[in-house]
Amino acid sequence: MANAELGTVVVVGASLAGARAVQALRREGFTGRLVVVGAEPHWPPYDRPPLSKQVLTGDWEPEQARLRGLDAFDAELVLGRRAVSLDLDGGSVVLDDGTAVPFDGLVVATGASPRVLPGVSPSLGGVHLLRTFDDAVALRRDLSVPGRRVAVVGAGFIGSEVASSCRALGLDVTLIEALDLPLQRILGAGMGQVAADLHRAHGVTLRLAVGVRQLVGDDRVESIVLSDGSTLTADVVVVGIGVVPVTDWLEGSGLVIDDGVVCDEACVAAGSEGRVVAAGDVARWHNPLFDVSMRVEHWTNASEQAAHAAKALVHGAEVAGPFAPVPYFWSDQHGTKFQFVGTSAATDDVVVVEGSIDEGKFVAGYGRDGIVVGALCVNWPARMNPWRKAIESRDPFT
Repeated sequence: MANAELGTVVVVGASLAGARAVQALRREGFTGRLVVVGAEPHWPPYDRPPLSKQVLTGDWEPEQARLRGLDAFDAELVLGRRAVSLDLDGGSVVLDDGTAVPFDGLVVATGASPRVLPGVSPSLGGVHLLRTFDDAVALRRDLSVPGRRVAVVGAGFIGSEVASSCRALGLDVTLIEALDLPLQRILGAGMGQVAADLHRAHGVTLRLAVGVRQLVGDDRVESIVLSDGSTLTADVVVVGIGVVPVTDWLEGSGLVIDDGVVCDEACVAAGSEGRVVAAGDVARWHNPLFDVSMRVEHWTNASEQAAHAAKALVHGAEVAGPFAPVPYFWSDQHGTKFQFVGTSAATDDVVVVEGSIDEGKFVAGYGRDGIVVGALCVNWPARMNPWRKAIESRDPFT
């Protein structure tokens, strides 16, 4: 698709991916009308990683999490409005106030929404999700009361970071996880044990291999009944049990939806004839480096994929080429930095190949079918690039 054919481009999602798409569209030479639709009222958008760390602990004021340098891109902002449907044939996005926004090209960057605990009233005080700017402000306010006892449901990265931040505030913290270990689904059992030991060393109480049966309280949560029948007292409950891509508004549009917007190697949405691209948490694309379909919920991917998707929209998939990154994410917990490159699966071979767990500085390599597919670097940033190159080169795992 040539740039001249794009009179109007609509970006749905005033997120990191949406913001990076705006920047990239202009950088790639698109000079037409650019409309950004955002369900939240915030612009510039904000970074999510500080919400569970610096903002929550009070080291940053919330406004410091804003992305910068986005005011000079001549984009029309439609904020506080949610996209409810896509008319692909007619070329328009329908908003929750009935407005139809026409487009020649569309960037889907609607991200993901957090899962909620079933059966919990949304009006029950003291129960929080942590996904948005407003979520972080509300949780920070609730944690500012001295002596609050905090229960975190879900020991993935968000739950683990919240537990770490709450301990930094001197609060009593219990971390509840349905699996046997924290981060087990992401890092495997061996590295999950490392994460568990780290939490315990910093005073976090772990309740593992249990779920939540019920939250007890009238106007405000008072306690949690777990699936093993035990009860623990809690003044604040933070739910971090994963997210789902925001694709409900695309049902019936003609796009292919399967745990995200299904895209080709260039991030062009299947069924869109080149008029729609997707980026960030909502996008599922075929990564030829690993020869798998993947959906990645991390900061670096949202930024890089948005730039690639914008290029594909302006110049076409053939010019943009395949989007074939080595995924990367990081997490800071209790003063320890976890950095991961590549992919992981439950059946991977995982071996500490450099450094020592006991010394708190090491690299764990992940191998699959005799090939290096991932590496976890703990407190050792200098080893990230060499391992990234090993994954790109498909080096043997020995």
